[in-house]
Amino acid sequence: MTANVFIAGPASWNRIVLLDRLPEPVPHMQFALAEHETVGGTSAGKALSLAGLGRRPVLYSLIGADPDGARVAAALRAAGVELVVGETPATERHLNLMTERGERVSLYLSSPGEASPESWRGTEASVGQAMAEASAIVLDLAPEAGRLIPAARATGRPIWTDIHDYDGASTFHRPFIDAADAVFMNADRIGDPLPFLRSLVDGGASLAVCTLGAEGAVGVDASGTVHRVAAVPVEVLDTNGAGDAFMAGVLDATLDGAELPEALEAGARSAARVLTTRHLHPSLDAVLG
Repeated sequence: MTANVFIAGPASWNRIVLLDRLPEPVPHMQFALAEHETVGGTSAGKALSLAGLGRRPVLYSLIGADPDGARVAAALRAAGVELVVGETPATERHLNLMTERGERVSLYLSSPGEASPESWRGTEASVGQAMAEASAIVLDLAPEAGRLIPAARATGRPIWTDIHDYDGASTFHRPFIDAADAVFMNADRIGDPLPFLRSLVDGGASLAVCTLGAEGAVGVDASGTVHRVAAVPVEVLDTNGAGDAFMAGVLDATLDGAELPEALEAGARSAARVLTTRHLHPSLDAVLG
């Protein structure tokens, strides 16, 4: 495998329920079209895609000593992800209500928060070593990843972050944005993303990218040049993890020296691979069925 990428953020155990439409906010009954359980979490998705691309991802995540946590850890390790596990009372769990059009409502059944001081003392050295050895550091939106920002910046390694459906105003996202060399997001709440992407580059980011679902993605490089890429046509089975796979593909290509147009194409190919599986990555098909 090629040089490692350090990732900090969520890994979860998810129940996915497929519906013909998202529930309306009124009392009613609906019948599910299908359901299954699988690994979730934005950081798990990135780690799985990077492993599939031949990288050696090291994922630091808070995972409970419970049956769901054991499932998450076993599946990730079987798929080639190296784990540094922080202790937490309960593994993060989601109930995702999905439609075949890719619409989603995520219900958080449990959330880990931050590691206890005792847990952090047990993992601090491993986390520090992994960051120091990494070719790049990915800090996903989570309190535990946020506490790593000063240490990540001190390594001098490029920092990548994914601010998801940022609305341009939330204060929680700001430390991640300010620390990052590369910022990724989607357009669910931002409207026209280009002004914001340009503001990120003007503010010091070397790369800012917004995914646009079936319309592909748009990115702004360090010179302020705008680049676009179309989505790769595939028969979509499940949209979970597509954005994470896209970012992983761009990161992998960038570490190999690709310029932004080529890296965006690599991201589109990576996203297409996970759209054809009901898991975060095809590597889990053999692990979870």
